[in-house]
Parts: sequence; C-alpha cells; structure tokens
Amino acid sequence: MEVGTVTLLIFSSLILGLLTGLPLVFILGGLAVIFNFIFLGPSTLFMISSTAFGTMNDFILTSIPLFVFMGILLQHSGIAEALFDMMHKWVGGIKGGLAIGTIIICTFFAAMSGISGAATVTMGVIALPAMLKYKYDVKMASGSIAAGGALGILIPPSVLMIIYGIFAGESIGALFAGGVIPGFLLSLMFIAYIAIRCWLNPEKGPAIPKAERASWPEKFSALKAVILPIALIILVLGVIFKGIATPTEAAAMGALGALFCAAVSRKLTWGVFKESSYHTLGLSCMIIWIIIGGSCLTRTYTAVGAVDFIRELVSALPVSKYFILFGIQITLLFLGMILDPGGIIMICTPVFVPVIKSLGFDPVWFGVLFIVNMEMSYLTPPFGFNLFYLKSIVPRSVTMLDIYKAVIPFVGIQALCLLLLILFPKLVTWLPSLIIN
Repeated sequence: MEVGTVTLLIFSSLILGLLTGLPLVFILGGLAVIFNFIFLGPSTLFMISSTAFGTMNDFILTSIPLFVFMGILLQHSGIAEALFDMMHKWVGGIKGGLAIGTIIICTFFAAMSGISGAATVTMGVIALPAMLKYKYDVKMASGSIAAGGALGILIPPSVLMIIYGIFAGESIGALFAGGVIPGFLLSLMFIAYIAIRCWLNPEKGPAIPKAERASWPEKFSALKAVILPIALIILVLGVIFKGIATPTEAAAMGALGALFCAAVSRKLTWGVFKESSYHTLGLSCMIIWIIIGGSCLTRTYTAVGAVDFIRELVSALPVSKYFILFGIQITLLFLGMILDPGGIIMICTPVFVPVIKSLGFDPVWFGVLFIVNMEMSYLTPPFGFNLFYLKSIVPRSVTMLDIYKAVIPFVGIQALCLLLLILFPKLVTWLPSLIIN
C-alpha cells in the first residue's frame, strides 16, 4: 500500500476513534497495535512493548509528577489567597484592578506549577466572588480568570513543553528559556487590555470604594506573600537556566520547596499532603499513559515511512515556507478546538517538526509557537478545558454561551501574540541563545 494511502488511513482512523469518545490512550495505543500488525506484520509487535519500555525509561518523564505535585500542593497551601489579598490591597483601587491582579497571580502560579487547571479553578474560587461583589462585569471577570489560567501552558515550567521536548527531541531547558519572554509578554498584553477596556468602560471593572482601600503600611505588610513564590520560581528556573540541575532535578527541588512553603504557611497537614499526592498520581498517570500511547503510534507511523513522505511532499510544494508555517498554525488552531492539547502534540510533532527543520526554521522557536497555539486551545470553543473549569465555578445564571463570549477578546490577544512571535523570532530565540552561549 502506498505511503500516502497509509497516512490517510491512519489519520481517518484516529479521527473516527476520537469521535467515539474513547479515552485518548486507548485510541493511540490501539491504533498503534492494529496498524503495526497490518502494515509491518505480527513479528514486529514487540516494537510496541519495547517503545513503551523505552518511553518509561526516559528520565525527563520523572519531572512531570514532580511539577504537578508542586503546583497542586501550592494550590492547597494558602499562597493563592495571600497573593490575592496582596493584589486586592495594591491594585484594587484602580479600574479593573482585581482582574489585573488575577492575571498577575495566574502568572505567578504558571511559573510555579506548569499546569492550567490549578490556577483556573483556584482563582475562580477566590477571585470571582470578590469581583462580582464589587459589580465587575461577569464576562470581564470570567474571561480574565480563564485567560490567566491558560498562562500555565506557556510560562515555564510547562508540562506541555516537556511533552513537546520529548516528542520533538529538543532541549527542555531551551524550550523553557524560549517561553519566558512570550509568557510574560502575553501576560502584559492581557493586563493592558483589561486596563484600557475598564478605563474606557468603568462599569466593566469598577475600582473598590476609597473607604475599603488599604493604607500604605497594610500594602507593604502584604508584600510578604510574594517572597516565597518568587524564591521558589528563582530556585526552579534558575538552576535549570544556569545548568546546575536538569529539569527533573529542578522539579524535585521545586516539590521540596512547595512542601516548605506549605509548612511555613501552616497548611502542611496530613490531609493536604494525602489529597495532593492522590491528585498528582491520577493526573500524572493519565499524562504518562497518553505519552506511551502516542509514542507507540508515532513509532509505527515512522516505521511505515509516512513522516519522510510528508516532509518530502511539503518541502516540494511551490509556495513560501511562511505560507506552510501559516497553514500549520491554522491546522493546530482547528485541532485545538476539538482535541486534547497533549494528544495534538504527540500526533502532530513527529509530522510537523521534520517539515519545519527542512524549511530552515528554528525548532525551539516553532516549539514555542506550537505551545502558544495549544494555549489558545484551552480557551477556544467548543471544547476548551478552561471553559469547562470555569463553568463549574460561575453562578448558575452564567451560561456556557456567556463564557464563550467572555474569552473571545483574550483569544484574539493570544492570536496577536502568536503573530508577534512569528514576525519577531528573537522574542523566543534570544534568551535560549544567551543561556547556551
């Protein structure tokens, strides 16, 4: 059978499997076994077990449960409440201040956890009631929480960056460094939008009354809430960027630091530790099993020669390489509306990365573009994860359609950030090149 026909058959089967609603790991792993048997023969089925074993022996995978544990434990340690109280005192007195403070706190959380759900749910529980109390527009309030929560996908230590690095064969440290400037740029763009929108339309985000604003001594006293988070961020990212520790070793230090933060805040109880451990176990098992399934399907797909076929086909197209890059981004945007971001990375990375390299693009730069696109998928209807996280928290009067409308401006800002990163690649490549040199 021709390679082009095999490619069409594999992707058609993948889409059909996803439409059935089966767990992603069963679809990826099941298709790997089926197509391995059909196209490579029964004698090659050992490749599935050897691929799974090789994947589990990858040292970098150990960083995933450690980073997840760090984020979940911090979620239960009271740091988020302390940070919001600090932001309430410092920026609550300006128009849109509570929404701006929410974005800032989510930025802190992103740099401490590497996942999206923790910040979205935590800030939804803490910040949303406060914003609604002060008559914030519900769309502005919910949109800022959903968008801020998605920053955990881009700002290191991002779990999705680790998955991309594994499948693309790129340095996790370089990807982390590449995500720093884009992550903080996107955070600043969110803040600028909220500030301008609330300045033009004060009813979107009223300032808290003067009688309830904090005094300067209270403001300075509240700053102690940022000491431990900043110290933990510097510890984890600093040892990676300085080459002192690998991402896995840094993740272990981060997990230990999270335990210390919880102990200092007097929230380190057996119940909190047990709940965080169980939550980490469930989430990590899901992620790693999906990685195993994706690795097996990728290995089978490569063995039949399909990756080389697509790379040669795309390279031979009589169009600009930027046109091909644009087409890839549109494809990822569409897939992000209907698929899990982790699954998209595992399916598309083995196909797109060889193409990007053959076109002369920097694979780390493309990786950050990929992650920004996946961040958009957390907000794009109909299946954006953060939309469902938020729906479980907002008042019943807020419909899913209201949440869809709330995130539209923030998705537009993400798209603008993606365009800026394409037009100005140095925003991504400067820091990795500096650290490597």
